[in-house]
Amino acid sequence: MTFSKNSAADLATGATPTELIDRRIADLPDWRGEKLAQLRKLIHEALPDVEEEWKWGKPVWSHNGILCTGEVYKAAVKTTFPKGASLDDPDHLFNSSMEGNVRRAIDFFEGEAIDGTAFKDLIKAAAAANGEAKLKKPAGKARG
Repeated sequence: MTFSKNSAADLATGATPTELIDRRIADLPDWRGEKLAQLRKLIHEALPDVEEEWKWGKPVWSHNGILCTGEVYKAAVKTTFPKGASLDDPDHLFNSSMEGNVRRAIDFFEGEAIDGTAFKDLIKAAAAANGEAKLKKPAGKARG
C-alpha cells in the first residue's frame, strides 16, 4: 500500500488509525518496520490508554494532546515530540530537531538498541506535560 500525505484520504478507505499503522509496519519488511513496531509497543506499555491516530500520513500517539509521531525515512525511524523541548531528558534520547524551541525528536537507526525504560519515561513525561497544559487552559466563558 502506498501512503498518501493526506490523512483524510487514508482514513476515507474505511481503515481505522490502528489498522493504518498496522499496514504501515507491514509495508516495511526491513528493520524499519521492526523498529516502528517496537516503538509502538513501548508507547502502549508506557500508557495503555494511549490513543492511536493517523495524521499527516503517519502514525501519531496522543494522550490529552499529541505525544509523538512515528516517521519512517530511508536511514532512520524518527519519533517527534511536539513539546519535546519542555521535557526532561536525563538519558539524552533526543538527538534530532535540537535547534528549535519547542519540538525535539529521536532518530533510531538500524542495529541500534532502544533504551526501552528511558523511552517509556519520556512518553510518560510527554503525557504528564499534556495533562498539565490541559489544566492550565482557561475555562471558556459561560453562555447566557
